[in-house]
Amino acid sequence: MQYRSPMQLSSDTRTDVNAVVGYAADVVRLRTRALRTSAIVTADRVVDWPVASLADISPSALDSVLDLGPEVVLLSTGGTQRFPDPAVIAHAYGRGVGFEVMDVGAACRTYNVLLGEDRRVALALLFER
Repeated sequence: MQYRSPMQLSSDTRTDVNAVVGYAADVVRLRTRALRTSAIVTADRVVDWPVASLADISPSALDSVLDLGPEVVLLSTGGTQRFPDPAVIAHAYGRGVGFEVMDVGAACRTYNVLLGEDRRVALALLFER
């Protein structure tokens, strides 16, 4: 397994936030734990996300992410960027929340940058089973 640690983009040394310290296609490492199943990560929470495939991501499945109050959601679709049904993206925009789809590396790096800017960001990790 190729494991990558994102380069440090700031001198932020706060240990009270869920920053990503490494990632691969099948794992995302936070400071305190490794995630191998679909989850939602915010600065202060890690929540299991019961989606097993891209097809499982519906507007109602997205509500569990949106209910956490982010201003932007980053959907990580693993090793390659794949888009959910357009209704999912429209649902986020309809609630006034930005929504971006990225591969795991781009999503983790972007999450850390936005986290460092004290933005309300949610990282929605899809690990297909």
